[in-house]
Amino acid sequence: MRPWLLGLLAAALVAVAAGLYWFQPWRLWVDETVQEDFPPAAAAPAASSSPTTSSAPAPAPAPAPAEFASGALISHEHGTSGTVRLVRGADGKYVLRLENLATSSGPDVHVWLTDAAVKPGEDGWHVFDDGKYLDAGKLKGNKGNQNYPLPADFDPAAYRSVSIWCDRFNVSFGAAELTRTAA
Repeated sequence: MRPWLLGLLAAALVAVAAGLYWFQPWRLWVDETVQEDFPPAAAAPAASSSPTTSSAPAPAPAPAPAEFASGALISHEHGTSGTVRLVRGADGKYVLRLENLATSSGPDVHVWLTDAAVKPGEDGWHVFDDGKYLDAGKLKGNKGNQNYPLPADFDPAAYRSVSIWCDRFNVSFGAAELTRTAA
């Protein structure tokens, strides 16, 4: 066999391997479902093991988490549906919850809170990395119900949308405008 033909074949194999690694096309047909429970209320303080004779009332149970904002996901680069909820716990910490999520898998997909407005269609594909964003974490699964705890210093007033963001290709799979539901 001629050396140039062998070199061409080797280069083609390297190009195919690199393309498969970069695009990971099989992920478009692989679903990963995650079913996490709704974030619980903050744990109540543990009861003392020694009997008390105090007439002090028993501590009130911790209030249930309250929804602060929510929105419906719309499709961008890939078909995406579900609901986004920003929930504030009794401890004051926020959790981002994705409910009934259905989207495509991808090679490097994250959940972002952003300051960008949600635009439908191709106009909304690339706007979320233009301004302020908070990476809540790698997408746990492309289907189901998932919780993403947010940092203690999270300021909900600084964010107006959530994007299912493919970091590898800098494109939104889908996004939701957050509408405030609680004070």
